[in-house]
Amino acid sequence: MADIDPDALLPNDRVKTAVLDGEITQLSRGAANRYAEVGDTFDLNGTEFEVSAVDERTLGALTDEDARREGSPSLDAYKARMERVHPGDFEWDDASEIVTYRFEPAE
Repeated sequence: MADIDPDALLPNDRVKTAVLDGEITQLSRGAANRYAEVGDTFDLNGTEFEVSAVDERTLGALTDEDARREGSPSLDAYKARMERVHPGDFEWDDASEIVTYRFEPAE
């Protein structure tokens, strides 16, 4: 377990605000880098969060529930958001390997 820099896991201020508001409780990132391990913690504006799950998977394994945890109303909306926020350098490929990080406020 380690105290990690939230900037490494959470890519921008909008995501950080959504995490603080409870709208985002997991984040999937490309598998090229490992940003956290189960039990790691990070602090956002005085609120401590703990990484509760880290799962290696593919984009094709994501579900509507995963999309809701990542702040989108559905998987289709999540796909569209990913393509919009990563113009030119992201194309949805069900076989792409990702790591999904789930986190929650620490007790």
